[in-house]
Amino acid sequence: MVKSVLTCRLRKERSLTQPQLAEKIGLHVAQIRRYEAGTSQPTLDVIRSLAVALGVSADELLFAKNERGPDDDLKLQFEAVSKFDPECKKVVQQVLDSMILQQEARRWSTGR
Repeated sequence: MVKSVLTCRLRKERSLTQPQLAEKIGLHVAQIRRYEAGTSQPTLDVIRSLAVALGVSADELLFAKNERGPDDDLKLQFEAVSKFDPECKKVVQQVLDSMILQQEARRWSTGR
């Protein structure tokens, strides 16, 4: 669900009126009003167009600030890993993939 308040705020921060945003993404202004009022939800294609027009990722339109991404206790580790050379990053990714698979298997085997 696109965060209507966020879309409106981003539009205003970019000094765009509703008609200007509608024109940029090829929609009628009434549809932009519906999105911002929260009475209608955009399709994936429209979300993509909104993200491009507003210069943000689709994730930023869809999720609250801390709704996605690593927990605070893992952010520093992921920042450090992002500076590893490509081969070391690959090893870390393989370890994480195997641990994720192990957790998923455990979760499915216990019926949760």
